[in-house]
Amino acid sequence: MTVYHWSLLLGVLLISMVLAGTLLQRLPLSSAMIYLGMGYLLGPGGLGLVEPDPTRYADALGLMAEIAVLISLFAVGLKLGVPMFDRRWVLPCVLAFPAMALTVALIAVVGVWGLGLSPGEAVLLGGILAPTDPVLASGVQSEPGSRPDRVRFSLAGEGALNDGAAFPFVLLGLGLMNRHELGEGGWRWLLVDLLWTTAGGLLIGAILGALIGKLVIYLRTRHHSAVGLDEFLCLGLIAISYGVAQLCLASGFLAVFSAGLALHRVREDPLPGSVSLDAAPQAAAHEERETHSHHASAAMSHAVEVFNQQLEKLAELAIVLIIGAMLPYAGFRLSQAWFIPLLFVVLRPLAVLVVTYRRRLPGHQRAMLGWFGIRGIGSVFYLMFALRSGVSGPLADELISMTLLTVAASILVHGISVQPIMRWYARRKARAA
Repeated sequence: MTVYHWSLLLGVLLISMVLAGTLLQRLPLSSAMIYLGMGYLLGPGGLGLVEPDPTRYADALGLMAEIAVLISLFAVGLKLGVPMFDRRWVLPCVLAFPAMALTVALIAVVGVWGLGLSPGEAVLLGGILAPTDPVLASGVQSEPGSRPDRVRFSLAGEGALNDGAAFPFVLLGLGLMNRHELGEGGWRWLLVDLLWTTAGGLLIGAILGALIGKLVIYLRTRHHSAVGLDEFLCLGLIAISYGVAQLCLASGFLAVFSAGLALHRVREDPLPGSVSLDAAPQAAAHEERETHSHHASAAMSHAVEVFNQQLEKLAELAIVLIIGAMLPYAGFRLSQAWFIPLLFVVLRPLAVLVVTYRRRLPGHQRAMLGWFGIRGIGSVFYLMFALRSGVSGPLADELISMTLLTVAASILVHGISVQPIMRWYARRKARAA
């Protein structure tokens, strides 16, 4: 296909999504389910317009998945209005770290005893499939504000945190396969790949998000400069946080999420004697709020969030289309017929049950946390990372097949169940209130 054909196809696709957007919202389908089917139709299984062979184009596909995850992580950070050191972060952190580590271990045990993999290969499979996805969980994502629902907030926070927290386990699997340096006795993996990568990513992102946000607010409220171009601020902060973290051997994913969270927490420093525009009899123009010492931070956060939400929708469309187009490269194996249901119905819920056993959590909320472990773009990124790290042959085919079919099954199964379950949950909350 020529550039003109691609331009025509892309334009028709985007305009069709706009025209059919209202209709699609009425269907019991998630947007990701529709994108997945469209991608399959465009790929080798349908019209053959795109052929994203994961073994040939691992670099490009990995870059696409990485960009999509970064955009989504920043968006989730901007949405979560709970302070960084609030006790409500305990449950998302428990799900993102201990529960994910336990999920990796459970998948590794099944991989060794049920799939015939070596310990390193099984840990690698666990690292790829354990993280949940913040991009595709739009139906259960936390609503904005400082008092979000516990289940929604925990799932959104978990999806944002464990996309970065899974990376050490991917490296551990590669290290056990002699494709990554673990250090004598595993010291390098423990100190650098696990502890520093996690803590350093969160710290770097928080510092950069807070500093850059405060600098912009200071320039706007004191000097009426640095106004507008919020799109550049969004993309620039994502790029700086990711770049600094990666250069410091920390997690770029966690840094970007933390930067979005810190930017949202930046607060105004009102000038002495100034009065809030909300007290004025007439509504103020947006341009006036951008430079007013009582409103500049809120205006900046809102503008960045609106732009990033549009980016997130485009990223979801692009990457899920590609996942659908890649499905013909995932040869079906008998092992997937039992492994994928086992992961969704047993391994994930079991990990959640173990780490939340002593917490005061109603049974129906614990069940929802166990069920909505949606797999998605993070798993595709780690799959491509493994392929770029030299994994090839039958193991590469196994990982490609297992990952793509697990992600596709998650998009379908969780996409179908999310609306009725969340409606039931909302009715239950209303009755309890």
